[in-house]
Amino acid sequence: MHQFFATVAWQRDGQDFAGQRYSRGHAWQFDGGLTVPASSSPLSVPLPMSVAANIDPEEALVAATSSCHMLFFLSLAAQRGYVIDDYRDDAVGELGKNAADRVAMTRIVLRPRIVFSGAAPSPEALASLHHDAHERCYIANSLAADVVVEGVA
Repeated sequence: MHQFFATVAWQRDGQDFAGQRYSRGHAWQFDGGLTVPASSSPLSVPLPMSVAANIDPEEALVAATSSCHMLFFLSLAAQRGYVIDDYRDDAVGELGKNAADRVAMTRIVLRPRIVFSGAAPSPEALASLHHDAHERCYIANSLAADVVVEGVA
């Protein structure tokens, strides 16, 4: 078993907590020393109580899913003899009601665009790479949301 750690830190700084007039801005701190400014999404908590420039948990979930898929895809492609020069995924997460009628991330769509150096895989081999990457991605395996790969190339 592996464990992963993150510290989430927030301070009131004298703001009106009981009146809901406090900043949702906070920090995510990781063991490598990186601190990421975070906030609620302005779609969930209106400005100025959210910090639009900061990452929000919904964006982070989409990014983590995309990143996990990409890292497995790159590894599998290298193992199968393909060389990738560029990988870009404009991933989108959809927030909606789940089967229990709760608000949830119901779908994450990955839209990778990949530039191969030299021989590119056939459409079937590319689909197989994405399928295998998806099967190995433990972030996707942890989610109740559908994770779909679209427009692969």
